[in-house]
Amino acid sequence: MRVLKIGPATSVAAVSLALCLLALAPLGWRLGWWHYGFGLYRLFPASAATAAVAIALSAVTLALGRSNLSLGTLAALTISLVVGAGLLYTPLSYVHARRSLPPINDISTDTADRPAFQAALAARTAESKDRTDTHEPRLSQLQKAGYPDIAPVRTTLPAEGAFREALAAAQAMTGWTIVAVDAGAGRIEANHRSRWFGFTDDIVIRVLAEAGGSRIDMRSASRRGSRDYGVNAARIRMYMGVLRKRVA
Repeated sequence: MRVLKIGPATSVAAVSLALCLLALAPLGWRLGWWHYGFGLYRLFPASAATAAVAIALSAVTLALGRSNLSLGTLAALTISLVVGAGLLYTPLSYVHARRSLPPINDISTDTADRPAFQAALAARTAESKDRTDTHEPRLSQLQKAGYPDIAPVRTTLPAEGAFREALAAAQAMTGWTIVAVDAGAGRIEANHRSRWFGFTDDIVIRVLAEAGGSRIDMRSASRRGSRDYGVNAARIRMYMGVLRKRVA
């Protein structure tokens, strides 16, 4: 059968091409070859489609001619099948996030009074040409609908103690770079650079005294684009989880 002749070589070629497209998407952006949107919305889907072809060819070839294939060919087809499935995951995860999460890039535990950026303002302004901000009240409406669990941490600790715990938790977060610490104002600023495309998100943590203790809020916002695919909400959840354990 023809599929048994062309299937192994074609599936290996397809999975190799899918891998190259997936790697080129962020690499080209980092090297200045194209806008990140080309990588996200053109090369990612192309990689997914090519990986799907590799998976289909590998599966069909294995199903039809498993008993007639050499051990090396069986191994190549199995690797193509597994690697193709892995390559398909990343683009599909972006598609799922794009369809299921709100199209916003600025998340805060206090939607009525978002903690303000100060140290990050210059950098955010410099990169603002690639960012689309969703204005209030639409931003808060979309956040509450998409991330209803995002909330501040309240503790019986006085503001000074809460600030120390908030700073310690921030310093413990992997990938965070602390850029400003103002104990008097109860403000901590940091940023996080993504590994894949190298996008920078800015973070501000605010500690305020309130009756019976203090309240800790956090805001995480992207410098580029119009949506964050859930990364800012995930970052707030992770930090707040660490902080709750410290102040419990």
